[in-house]
Amino acid sequence: MASPTQHTETHYSAHPSVTALITGATSGLGAEFARQLAAQGYSLVLVARDQERLDATAESLRARYAVQVQTLSADLVTEAGVQQVANRLADSNQPVTTLVNNAGYGLAGNFADNDLAEELAHVGIHVRTPLILSHAALRTMAKIGGGRIINVASVAAFTPRGTYSASKAFLVNFSRWANVFYHDRGISVTAICPGFVHTEFHDRMKVDKKSIPSWSWLEPEEVVRSGLTDAMAGRSVSIPSTKYKIITFLARVAPDALVARLAQRGR
Repeated sequence: MASPTQHTETHYSAHPSVTALITGATSGLGAEFARQLAAQGYSLVLVARDQERLDATAESLRARYAVQVQTLSADLVTEAGVQQVANRLADSNQPVTTLVNNAGYGLAGNFADNDLAEELAHVGIHVRTPLILSHAALRTMAKIGGGRIINVASVAAFTPRGTYSASKAFLVNFSRWANVFYHDRGISVTAICPGFVHTEFHDRMKVDKKSIPSWSWLEPEEVVRSGLTDAMAGRSVSIPSTKYKIITFLARVAPDALVARLAQRGR
């Protein structure tokens, strides 16, 4: 894996009033978070591995929304990449007021058949990475008197389905606790739990989308819009769309064996 490098645009302001750092910011939900937060006037720190895609995304956002954008090229599976982003979050002279932990990917195959190193890296980017970044962000937010953390989880958090599901369950429970614990310090923590979303996620896993019912798909715009509304309201968990609210309720009360079989269809 390539070593992380930093690329900072010269016109980035050292004292933005509101700044959002988004991981996995060049595609899918991450890119949509960037667009919607830019539309609200946020300065942005975009994090992803591909510098060319970061540059293209940053230029598009500047041109459309006239906002300030910084880019960080970092591989969040690596120690160096995670530490680089944590260092940026720890900088109280250029405070990040909103952190969006969005970076992640899925693994095909089941746990025992997959390579253990792949499984550990997979759990790392979904659990260890957001934990480290949230730790750095919370310290800075406590110093400046408030902030917001958004953890992109999944409805898979409510189903028994391998390490992806388990990782997302961690994010949900951590967010529920942190949202209560840090409330008095002006900090909210929200886990957004979408279902199937039209992004590159399933393409990268080479999932046959035809096997997934058409009614179950959501658009990135509605997921992010709903998630931001819930985050701004200080809710600990956001489940976009009525249909997925119903699904998660049923998943909690149905037998594990039934839910596990149904969950094998996708994410």
